[in-house]
Amino acid sequence: MKRTINYTVVAMLLFCLPAVAQTRLGYNRGHSHNDYHQNIPLLTAYYAGMGSIEADVFLRNGQLFVAHEVSEISEEATLKKLYLEPLAKFHAKNGNRPYRDSTLRLQLVIDLKQDYREVLPQLIKELSVYPNVFNSGKHLNAIKIVLSGNMPGPAEFKNYPDYISFDGRPNIVYTDEQLKRVAMISDDLGAYTAWNGKGQPVKADEIKLKAVIESAHRKNKPFRFWASQDSPNTWIVLEKLGADWINTDQPEKLHEFYLHKDKLNFTNPVAYPVYTPDFKSDEKSSLVKNVILLIGDGMGLAQIHAATIANHGQLNIGKIRNIGFSQTGAADTDNTDSAAGGSAIAMGEKTNNRYIGMAADNTRRTNLVDTLAGFGIKSGIISIGDITDATPAAFYAHQLDRSMSQDIAGDLLSSSAEILVGSNQNSFFKNKDAELVKKLNAKGFHIGTTMADFMKATAGKQLVLLADSATRPVKDGRGEVLKQALRHTIKMLSGNKSGFFVMAEGPQIDYGGHANDLPYVVTELHDFDKAVEAALRFADQDGETLVLVTADHETGGLTLLDASVDQGMISGEFSTNDHTNIMVPVFAYGPRSDEFRGTYQNAELFHKILKVMQLRKKK
Repeated sequence: MKRTINYTVVAMLLFCLPAVAQTRLGYNRGHSHNDYHQNIPLLTAYYAGMGSIEADVFLRNGQLFVAHEVSEISEEATLKKLYLEPLAKFHAKNGNRPYRDSTLRLQLVIDLKQDYREVLPQLIKELSVYPNVFNSGKHLNAIKIVLSGNMPGPAEFKNYPDYISFDGRPNIVYTDEQLKRVAMISDDLGAYTAWNGKGQPVKADEIKLKAVIESAHRKNKPFRFWASQDSPNTWIVLEKLGADWINTDQPEKLHEFYLHKDKLNFTNPVAYPVYTPDFKSDEKSSLVKNVILLIGDGMGLAQIHAATIANHGQLNIGKIRNIGFSQTGAADTDNTDSAAGGSAIAMGEKTNNRYIGMAADNTRRTNLVDTLAGFGIKSGIISIGDITDATPAAFYAHQLDRSMSQDIAGDLLSSSAEILVGSNQNSFFKNKDAELVKKLNAKGFHIGTTMADFMKATAGKQLVLLADSATRPVKDGRGEVLKQALRHTIKMLSGNKSGFFVMAEGPQIDYGGHANDLPYVVTELHDFDKAVEAALRFADQDGETLVLVTADHETGGLTLLDASVDQGMISGEFSTNDHTNIMVPVFAYGPRSDEFRGTYQNAELFHKILKVMQLRKKK
């Protein structure tokens, strides 16, 4: 069914939209191929910041029409109405330049679909109406006109106005004067390779592709392949090969890809060293006295693999041999949030999203910390984020909504937790219960506000309420606070004869996933991995400690697109800014670690921990 577009209305709409302030980013290297086939021609490509926009033209009855085939010609789809007039108005509105951002370029590529001798006189006539807009020979900020398709030969270039440039070909030998009229050099990708845009071209084809691009560059001309696949992987490969213009039928998608490129790529030039465990206690059937549970909030397999590549192929997590998979769905929906995910691990049954330590029937459940306290086991809870947030709160609080941070803070009064480290001072110091701090002191808690305070402590209950700045992202200079807090918590609790339990969370892996920010994700996971190292080292020294590394859910639907282990470089894309239902791994090291193999529901972690500690939940 033939599509009908009211091009007059489209042209009017162009000038009703607000101007877009842009920066000179990769999207401006986009070439909007067959632009007139877009649902809204010109507008889609223009507001996507394309640097090159292509229109095919035919001459009919003294007018130039935009169409790919004669059968597509529409009465209103003239070059003048659809491209020249709107671009002229944009140019004037932007202060006599193509875009409001003066660093952005624009060329209009006019593909002549019939004999140039017939078409060019009319084109020159129509362009002459806008001498300040399209005459790049006289005006630096003019929109460049580039001819392609049925063009005159190089010897005829001089016969046409100097503001008209031409789309060159790599097999044509140009004189120096002719080359001055060549705006770019283009060719059919299929003439060099059968590559379909997936993966990489074979090496022999890659050599040919690079050679033709480099040949153009030696002439100081940008290069474009047409007939290329249109996908992020294709764009990445073409850019790496050196192509200057990226051919696309998806200008908005290309815009988004390049606009957020700094958040979708990460390179770590120097790897940090990882620890190789001695495995002496691994899988032993002996008693598990201590459990260190490390939860990388939002950490899925893609996040772990991205961090592995960025650390040049090595993570402490990757040294762990026993691996299982946790299914993370909540009781009320298949996608869990951190509240339901953390609560399932903490209390041994699935619950509703947003619930903290409460069952789906709205009744309290005894969490792992309080259960273990019944056997004389002391516990610590650590987060490099808000200590009243969902995951840490699930191990000491009982509320029907994770947002009830002041009520969650108050629940510490009835918890058996010995040590808590995290931020959010306001929920404690400015609590609606003005006596909360005094009551916590009466419960035996020493309340500190810095890591220096905590490091001085040698015994007793500790509530360490860090300033929010102390838990800023590690990429902003936080330092190894998680590892430091974990080591000191272990040191303080390891003297307990009945054993200890520590839950340490890396919450900002999740923050990075929600922000679709790969550098944020990877740097936080590296920080989390260094805490894993501290746990593995202690487990080897102690011989009775089980280390578990898992996540409450995956965040972001991360997909990895490009990587270099040697360079520590990773490139990816996110499918969502929310949680997903993807299973998350469970890594287990130490005695009874083989019990955590296989695939199981997240709530089973609670029961498995009690089993390996040879304990039974008290009713």
